Amino acid sequence: MVCTVDRGRHRPTGVVGRSLVSWPDGPALASCAARAPVPPARHLLRARDLADARYAERIGVDDMAVAAGLSRAHFSREFANAFGETPRQYLLTRRLERAAALLRGTDRTVADICYMVGLESVGSFTTSFRRMFGQTPTAYRAAHAPASALARVPACVVRAYHRPQNRTFREDAADLASVPSSSSPPADDGRADQQRETPT
Repeated sequence: MVCTVDRGRHRPTGVVGRSLVSWPDGPALASCAARAPVPPARHLLRARDLADARYAERIGVDDMAVAAGLSRAHFSREFANAFGETPRQYLLTRRLERAAALLRGTDRTVADICYMVGLESVGSFTTSFRRMFGQTPTAYRAAHAPASALARVPACVVRAYHRPQNRTFREDAADLASVPSSSSPPADDGRADQQRETPT
């Protein structure tokens, strides 16, 4: 939309397509004619934010160019001039950094991590990872502490499992259950009645 000023009415007007739209008078609306255009870097940031947020999905340079509202060739040139690397390099770096974090902090397989960060070939993933970190994913994981050492367990669970188990209570209860109670009456098998009924 292009903001212009209608000198006859002294009201700002906007050209939208082929129709002429007028707005009410006001200093805020009248200043639209002097409003600066959106800098190109703003559109590039949208593409970079897309790569940061959705790197795990099957997105590519075309999707980033669409987010920036530019053609693929023009977007690639502007992105490289602004951030010092091509969009493909930025997206791949973001994925490899996330893969390195998963290798350090989880026990998932290399193939699972490859697919989790949005890559489709384990061989290409291993080659790119070695080029960036100087080690294969397996060697990189072996050079760090195992994931089990980083597991965080709530303190209440730790106390529950570290609490000493006093099993004498259960053993005493089992022994008491096997011993007849002294307060219970003796078993009457009917012999006393037979003795009372026997004549002398």
